[in-house]
Amino acid sequence: QVQLIESGGGLVEPGGSLTLSCRAQGNLFNLHVMGWYRQAPGKQRELVASITAGGLITYEDSVKGRFTVSRDNPTNTVFLTANNLKPEDTAVYYCNQGGPYGAWGPGTQVTVSS
Repeated sequence: QVQLIESGGGLVEPGGSLTLSCRAQGNLFNLHVMGWYRQAPGKQRELVASITAGGLITYEDSVKGRFTVSRDNPTNTVFLTANNLKPEDTAVYYCNQGGPYGAWGPGTQVTVSS
């Protein structure tokens, strides 16, 4: 059973940047699609970015040009670099493996505020 461990959340001012990391423990990381989702208060969880085993990447429209997803298979880690952060990016960010019915991390809070 895979365990996903996120890190890198926190408080950042509008226009700032941060990088989230998620390390997978316990399975064949390089065979799975990895994704970052987020859930803001009172809203549904949404897919922010995903990267397949072959490197195919998708982004939610509001983060295109600002966020970058990447993966490092030798260390079983997926990253989300967020630039030019906006208050509406405030949410709990979740690492995911294998899509909505796959494995989830516990989430990390990102707050964008001055």
